[in-house]
Amino acid sequence: MKKTELLAPAGNLERLKTAIAFGADAVYAGGEAFSMRSAAKNFSSDDLKRARELTLAKNKKLYIAVNIIPHNCDMEVLPAYLEELSALSPDGLIVSDLGVFTMAKELAPNVPLHISTQANNTNSQSFKAWHKLGATRVVCARELSFDEIKEIRQQIPEDLEIEAFVHGAMCISYSGRCLLSGYMTGRDSNQGNCAHPCRWNYSLMEEQRPGEYYPVYENERGTFIFNSKDLCMIEYIPQIIESGINSLKLEGRVKTEYYVATVVKAYREAIDRYLDNPKTYQTDPDWLEELSKVSNRHYTTGFYLGKPDDSAQNYETSAYVRNYDVAAVVVGYDQATGDVLVEQRNRFFEGEELETVVPFEKSFAFTVNNMRDEGGNPVSVAPHPRQVLRLPLGRELPILSLLRKKREL
Repeated sequence: MKKTELLAPAGNLERLKTAIAFGADAVYAGGEAFSMRSAAKNFSSDDLKRARELTLAKNKKLYIAVNIIPHNCDMEVLPAYLEELSALSPDGLIVSDLGVFTMAKELAPNVPLHISTQANNTNSQSFKAWHKLGATRVVCARELSFDEIKEIRQQIPEDLEIEAFVHGAMCISYSGRCLLSGYMTGRDSNQGNCAHPCRWNYSLMEEQRPGEYYPVYENERGTFIFNSKDLCMIEYIPQIIESGINSLKLEGRVKTEYYVATVVKAYREAIDRYLDNPKTYQTDPDWLEELSKVSNRHYTTGFYLGKPDDSAQNYETSAYVRNYDVAAVVVGYDQATGDVLVEQRNRFFEGEELETVVPFEKSFAFTVNNMRDEGGNPVSVAPHPRQVLRLPLGRELPILSLLRKKREL
């Protein structure tokens, strides 16, 4: 069966490296301008060059987002940036605006063009129109069901690829085109600077009773009426692939390396198991359990199974569920001593239980024993960020593997 692409977010170079190490086929990133995730650290010109070198060396694909909805002032400086991206020859530019699309065709003719979810593509005619203009891939609007995607797939050219989000944060505005942030805070969500006012708590005021605020609540803390749960389709891999989606996209350019590693790992295992033998495929409960160990707002299937009902919203809180922290990142292995070398991220102690997050392997728990500093001196606690430590685990762990610890509730 044709390989289905797993597309991972890369908010910076470290997350890009993590995504590749844990099995992503492709990564998408944004430069310091023209990207819909200005809250991500994003990539400088030098970082983009390094990202291209890394993806080429690992035989992975790099897509660069140029998907803001621009104003004239943006268009004045965009040509130089497109020429810079053209010289990098990434595997695709993600755009949402017809003007940007036209300019990219002229200034980066060697780079395939992908149409962002921001372009609100919900029907086969718009897919075909973009293909006629020269697009090679269209990202579905998030408001499409499996049945609608399958119908679109049947009606569009075979060489036009379909990409769709399958995991991550959901927006309450149509395909993310929200005006609320700009109106309330002056931060334009369509320029990549959303303040996420949909996650805030609200009260109701009647027009003829100014200053009288009525709570809209489910409990004593109030209600978050726009607060969608996060998308999670790990239990629907067969339906995703059979609907004709070519690229499974994970949201999260502002998320951590731990998030990227865990989510990529779960979806990689699920995709590979299905493609290996669709007839015997079964969902592994461990995948959903692993995904529950990264920050989330509880999970929903979004629009895939039909229009969402009230269960797709979280009415109680906009806070993330965070049950685990990263304790350390694996940076090496000492063949002579058998020690795994790790770099500390959060404080942990001798005698504490940690869990591994390893590419292409099941996680396992272990108790920290005989911990030593880089020089071999015994230590009982790892309190210093970026401190290198030695852990005798009895086996080697791949570089960029993670060690996590359960939060105390």
